[in-house]
Amino acid sequence: MLHDGILSEKVAILTSGGDAAGMNPAVKSAADYARKNGMEPYLVEWGLRGLIEGWIKPATTERLTGIIHRGGTALGSSRSKRFFEYQFREQAYNHLKELGISKLIIIGGDGSFRALNQFYVDFEVPFAGIPATIDNDISGTDYCLGVDTALNMIRSSVDCIRDTASSFSRAFVIETMGRDCGYLAMTSALATDADVCIVPEINYDLELIGERLREQREGGKKYILGIVAEGTGMGEPLTRWMGDALGMDSRLTVLGHVQRGGSPTVYDRIMAFKFAVAAVENLKAGETNKVVTFKDGSFGSSSIHDITDTKHECDPELIELVRGLSC
Repeated sequence: MLHDGILSEKVAILTSGGDAAGMNPAVKSAADYARKNGMEPYLVEWGLRGLIEGWIKPATTERLTGIIHRGGTALGSSRSKRFFEYQFREQAYNHLKELGISKLIIIGGDGSFRALNQFYVDFEVPFAGIPATIDNDISGTDYCLGVDTALNMIRSSVDCIRDTASSFSRAFVIETMGRDCGYLAMTSALATDADVCIVPEINYDLELIGERLREQREGGKKYILGIVAEGTGMGEPLTRWMGDALGMDSRLTVLGHVQRGGSPTVYDRIMAFKFAVAAVENLKAGETNKVVTFKDGSFGSSSIHDITDTKHECDPELIELVRGLSC
């Protein structure tokens, strides 16, 4: 395709790893902004597997219309073990070469970024990464796409559980996603006025928690809400403990993959647009192996090594705000 008489550069966009609300707005925004800047955008279906299989198509208006309000990823995603074998990376490179695609934009997590970094080492295909994971556990950025939508899904669920908890004077434990990161659990605990929060980042003391809750019960509190991060493995143990220590009918609700779904919030849609613009600008500037970051209210970029070689640490101010719910 010609743009102002010059053969335009081709860029392929893909989503990879766990799905997150905000991926679809990021895909559309990246394609639209790339086209406005003289690039010819393509879409890769089914993530890394799609690169290997050559499932790569032009980003047509028809393909991009009506996707920004949808949760998950309209392109599909996959975790391809084959991509970590050279022969399949070479196969993926050949597909890109046949189409004349010279750059990539990947929307996903640090595992996806590592995969494309190895791809660059092998074949020197530069990429820009957009962080998208509801766990919000990528180093170097304060925010990842999908987090706000996930938090609103959790908030809605906890509010519904509160209705039945208060109706029956029960204790409820709600388990959120998060693996080794308690961001979702901590933020949700504050936003829903939970009574207990158990996360990997904070040492908890059940004896002190019990004393505090029994005192609150004596003061007239009719129900208890506890929120735990899945990485602690405390969902069932805390539920049993509440029943034994507080003498209450206790129930566990594992929210699971409902947290990944839902129409992206306004915040996630706007952040997706801003992340996408920054990713295209990075590629235009000739940057390679950079991940777009949002830090202290500003957009920037970090090298893939800074992202993957640095252990993620949760906001210390958030941890301090929640600490009182763990003892």
